[in-house]
Amino acid sequence: MSKPSRVGTFIGGMAIGSAIGTIVGLLIAPRTGRETRAVLKKSADALPELAEDLSTSLQLQADRLSDSALRNWDETLDRLKEAIAAGVEASQMEARQISQSDNHQQDLNSATADQHH
Repeated sequence: MSKPSRVGTFIGGMAIGSAIGTIVGLLIAPRTGRETRAVLKKSADALPELAEDLSTSLQLQADRLSDSALRNWDETLDRLKEAIAAGVEASQMEARQISQSDNHQQDLNSATADQHH
């Protein structure tokens, strides 16, 4: 996994962990019901912003991953094209060598036949 992806995952985990920790802490804290409700309301009011930040972070990570995947795909296609071109060139060279060898053998057979006549 790339470094930017690990950083985004870490930040997302921290945000989720912080939210869960805050809620659990609020629920077990020794406060009156009214105080707890006030703190929960403040926390609930902050949740949309936290969710938006997390969403933005996840979108950035998805974009980076997508860009990386496209670059890797393009590089793989380029290497494949080069390999195919090299294979075609090698096949053509081999075919020329075989053809030249066959022509040379035919010339030798003709010369041998001419000597016997």
